[in-house]
This record gives sequence, C-alpha cells and structure tokens, in this order.
Amino acid sequence: MRFSFKSWQRYTGWLFLALLSSCVDPFEPEVINAPDSLLVVNGFINTNGPTTITLLRTQNLTETAAPTPEENAQVYLEEEGGSRTSLVATSQGNYTLNTSGLNPGNKYRVHIFTSNQEYASAYVAVSQTPAIDAVTWKAKEDELQIFANTHNTEDQTRYYRWQYEETWEFTSAYATYLDYNNGEVFVRNDDIYHCWQSEYSTEIILGNTLRLSQNIVAEQPIISIAASSPRISRKYSILVKQFAQTPEEYQYWETLKKNTESIGTLFDPLPTQLTGNIQCITNPAESVIGYIGAYSVQEKRIFISQDELPENWNAITGYENCAFLDTVENNPTDIGAKLGAGGNLPVYEIISQGSPAVIGYTYSSKTCVDCRVRGTNVRPAFWE
Repeated sequence: MRFSFKSWQRYTGWLFLALLSSCVDPFEPEVINAPDSLLVVNGFINTNGPTTITLLRTQNLTETAAPTPEENAQVYLEEEGGSRTSLVATSQGNYTLNTSGLNPGNKYRVHIFTSNQEYASAYVAVSQTPAIDAVTWKAKEDELQIFANTHNTEDQTRYYRWQYEETWEFTSAYATYLDYNNGEVFVRNDDIYHCWQSEYSTEIILGNTLRLSQNIVAEQPIISIAASSPRISRKYSILVKQFAQTPEEYQYWETLKKNTESIGTLFDPLPTQLTGNIQCITNPAESVIGYIGAYSVQEKRIFISQDELPENWNAITGYENCAFLDTVENNPTDIGAKLGAGGNLPVYEIISQGSPAVIGYTYSSKTCVDCRVRGTNVRPAFWE
C-alpha cells in the first residue's frame, strides 16, 4: 500500500500530536497548594445601623469546602482616644454590634484578638452616604436591566459601592390542600403553593464621578436578569444598598474586583498584592485581607410585576418536567405504596360520580407540589 504525500502529512501530524500529548506532565502552580491560611476581615463600621464583621480564613484553590470561620475571637470597636465596645459573636465567624449614632467628627477602628494573634484596622473618619434618588429598570430585548441613581451636592465623596438583595415570588407546579403522613391523607393547614426565594449579590459593583463636572450617578448598572429567568415569572423585588467610599477603600475594592473576577472568590489566593488597612500587630509580616471603612448605608427597594414586562417573555420556571400527574386508589395498600415512598404528595381528590365518596387521589412528587423545596412559604414582611 502506498501513501500519498497528503496522507503522509496527515500521518506525521497525528504522530506528532500523539507524542506531544504523551510528553506533557500536569502543571500545578505553587499557589494552588500554598500552606498559608490568611485572615479575611469582611465588613464595615455602619454609622446608621448594626455593624457586622465577618472573620474567615483563605483556602487553597483545590479545596471544595466553604471557607473556615474564625471563631472565638474577641472583636472590638474602638474610638480614637476614646471608648472600646465589644462586638457579640452571632454566628460562625460573624460579630455584630449596633453602631448607629456614632460621632461623625471622630475616627474609629476595629481591633481583633484571635487565639494566637492580634489585628487592628487603621482609624478612619466617618463618611456620610448620599441618598439613592431612584432605582430604575428597563426591559431591553432579552433581559431586564436595573440601575441606581444618586447625586451628592455636598461633594463629600465621588466614590461609590453597591450591593443588592433579590427576592421573588413563585409557585409550585401544582396547588394542593391535601397532605399525607403515616398512611393517612388529610387537609393541610399551610400553603405550599406560594413561596419566596432570596439571594444576595456576590459581585463587586463600583462607580465614581471623577470625570464628571457634577457629582451625579445616572443609571449605574446593578444587575441584568435574563428574560427567561424564574425570578421574574410572577413578582420580583430588589433592595439596593449604597455606600460612600474613600479613594483608598475604592482602590482596595477595585483591586479585589479584578482579582476575584480572574480566579474565583474573596477567599481564594490572590494573583496580585492586595493592600487593605488591617495589620497583624503581633506579626507585621503576616498578610491580612480586608478594609474597614466607616460610613452610613442608604437603601431603596422596588417591585416589578410580571404584567409590567413584555408579553413575549416566557420564564423557565424549573417545573417544566412536572407535566403529568399520577393517580392512586383510596385504599391503604395503594396509598402506602405510592404516597409513602419517594416523597410524593396528593394534589386533589377524585370523587365518584353522583357521590361525595373519595375513590382516589392525583399525586405528584414533592418537588413539583411543595414550593418549600426551593424557598420559603413565609411571606416577607416587606412584601406588597
């Protein structure tokens, strides 16, 4: 058998690729298995509400577990030349204190004692965050865009940061007034058809007005939601939070944004040096991740109903596979076999013709009937 020149080219190309792949060893950069577990201090001194400081430890990129909280620490709010107040441990790694009413003319810092080290942030002056003028939205093509708008006539800051909390109402695939337990079907006393779900922002949202003649933020992008998202299938709400920033804190968050967008999360090893305002007192050579500022928080909430959005937007609810119902006869054997196994729930009764007698039930899986699998049926206090 003869090889043509083109066949020989293809053959030698395959051979080269085979040899190349067989000679490549996996490369694992040193940072992936770095032994250091750095302290991450997350939070700020809130001048018009509770201050929560979260202490966590960084982890290697190969680790899949959640970051380790720093527990049993002593955390204090200290006024420069003045008092010290202890924050209370409220949950794993979280320490809280109501700090509303701080003197805007004084400087404050956070002082931390762990089991073997002492840390302190720099003393910082108090900043006043301007009010949010409006949270607006636009329906564009295949997404819902939400914006923040603000201005600052006193020109106290030209640097801003935003966070948000989303909450949306949804329903399960099927509504039911029935429940099942221990071989018995009975009328339930709670609504598991209407539920709510919430999520908090994880990305870093920053903006400034340095290049503007006026200190006005117009239509700062906050979030974009796909037209098919289940968030906007019924009713959606977003609470936008706004924070004034100093130039130094803004630079910290800007660097952190670049780092985390490149590799993952706040608690992963960082590819570039991140300089905050927190220092390890007992070991100045130890790196600490975090920046503690002091400022007020401004908030504004809006609601968006599905009927306000384009009619051709069709949300993917996640219940698309719940298209069929099964039936079960009203006898202990069938009920126990079909409802007692697999987490199925009855949806409604099947009544015999000309008689109120129940001859059976329709049923579906719990994931299709009980909305609490995805959220909570407790109506939020702020819900309209």
